Amino acid sequence: MRKTTTLALAATALIALGCGAGSTDETSSSGGDSAAKVEEKAAKTGKIGQPARDGKFEFTVKSSKCGVAKVGDSVLGEKAQGQFCLVTINVKNVGKESQMFDGSSQKAYAADGTEYSADTGAAIYANKNAETFLNDINPGNQVTGVVVFDIPKNVKLTKLELHDSPFSGGVTVALS
Repeated sequence: MRKTTTLALAATALIALGCGAGSTDETSSSGGDSAAKVEEKAAKTGKIGQPARDGKFEFTVKSSKCGVAKVGDSVLGEKAQGQFCLVTINVKNVGKESQMFDGSSQKAYAADGTEYSADTGAAIYANKNAETFLNDINPGNQVTGVVVFDIPKNVKLTKLELHDSPFSGGVTVALS
């Protein structure tokens, strides 16, 4: 049932986004809008240890550790198909209302542009209190958790794309 609900919400959001497609900045004839868009784009890139915002969330990537073969303990855990990359992120709600943080909305990229999705199953074992799994964060509050990516052993991640919701524009954070 949860999968059906998620698919229905995703379809509804895509339809809503499609209805507003005619009002994008690309159709604007004002040169000032283009300059503002470039400035906004430049502000949408961060580095490890520096706050970067997307929507209602301010993300600070604390660390990134790859080459991990297993998360969890000897009884309960999950083994990587390749290697796990554990990305510790602080997420602060800078908005005026509660916002849900979902680790599965986060993406990681290799140098060649290959996109990797978060492994929410492994994240359950990497986090003591499910900090990155559908966690409601009230305004002014923050959580720190681990987002897990299962990537091939020979791959190195170069950047993250962090989102305050599945349909937000995201903010890029360089890992090197």
